[in-house]
Amino acid sequence: MSLKAAMKLPTITAIRAYNMGGAAAKVHGQGGGDYHDQPKGHWIDNHIATPMSKYKEYEQSRQSFGLNVLGTLVVVVEASDGTKGFAISTAGQVGCFIVEKHLNRFVEGKRVDQIKLIHDQMINSTWFYSGGGGVVMNTISCVDLALWDLYGKVLGLPVYKILGGAVRDEIHFYATGDRPDLAKGLGFIGGKMTTHWSSAFGDEGIQKDIARLKDMREKVGDDFWLMFDCWMSQDVNYATKLAKAAEPYNLKWLEESFPPADVESYRKLKANMPKGMMMTTGEHTGNLSSFKELCEAGVDILQPDVGWCGGITSLCEIAALAKSHGQLVVPHGSSVYSHHAVITFTNTPFSEMLMVAPKADHIRPQFDPVLIGEPVPHDGIITAEELDKPGFGVELNTECPLERPYTH
Repeated sequence: MSLKAAMKLPTITAIRAYNMGGAAAKVHGQGGGDYHDQPKGHWIDNHIATPMSKYKEYEQSRQSFGLNVLGTLVVVVEASDGTKGFAISTAGQVGCFIVEKHLNRFVEGKRVDQIKLIHDQMINSTWFYSGGGGVVMNTISCVDLALWDLYGKVLGLPVYKILGGAVRDEIHFYATGDRPDLAKGLGFIGGKMTTHWSSAFGDEGIQKDIARLKDMREKVGDDFWLMFDCWMSQDVNYATKLAKAAEPYNLKWLEESFPPADVESYRKLKANMPKGMMMTTGEHTGNLSSFKELCEAGVDILQPDVGWCGGITSLCEIAALAKSHGQLVVPHGSSVYSHHAVITFTNTPFSEMLMVAPKADHIRPQFDPVLIGEPVPHDGIITAEELDKPGFGVELNTECPLERPYTH
């Protein structure tokens, strides 16, 4: 783009931040931007192993220790020509405060194409209270995604074409949910199960999760991928024993056994797990330096969440980092926000679909009811043509109750 053409682009006149709390789950029976915020009885809240599993009162339900307290953050950016872009993530009212009281100064007045400049300013201005991750990075991610959506709509192009265009005609998906057998019937290439037991339960926990794996392997056959999502609930000894016990059942990978900063544990696990079984992590990692450490620890697949790692701008940097180490990047499922990126990455041969249906027995759009027009896999596939709408190609459901708790 020439300097003259760039100067004709509209500027950003306003940024607004809205909180949805638990309203979507209560009104529509679904969690919206915070997919953990689900009604009772949902598989995602049923005895999944967590770092809190060692406490009896917090063992059964992840919501019991507050996993769903943040709620949905909605960021809307408006350009001087009236065009609006938006995005959602998990940051809720806290994120609203950060946007309206801090980040707005780096957004308003900029041209719609100055996304990298805004991103760098947001990152550097928040180091002193972000630590390079957490709810601050969730908020920055949401702003970044909204800016890409706005830019795409101004240009009349889907985000993936602005990023350089598709490198494949379609995206193939594996399903995350506790029914891989049902996922196979829906056309997915694999199914990722949550572990239900943590290091706190010792060998008995390993035996129980291996029994679940054995049962599922018998149901899906030898060729269907099966994976374990451990959600930061293990120590090295436990993870190593679990990996070795899973080897006879052809477990494809062991995911996120440890907290994101525990890089040394990942290094030790990789050295001791069965050859051919992959080690993956990254959904709760929030900055590029930390991803570099995971690459050097031997992680086979980096799994950043585009709504938590810094947005599309950071995700592209992480993908390049992984590629330089000969590793894959397969983002944590984030619907359209992931799709538009992964279809442009040469080192992302497949992607993740989070099964947000309560029983993981059918496909439901991940951010329903907040987003309208989310494409979902058919026979485990989404095509590039399905993404051919300006921006991220979705609209905001105005029937969802939104609150703007702060203004500039």
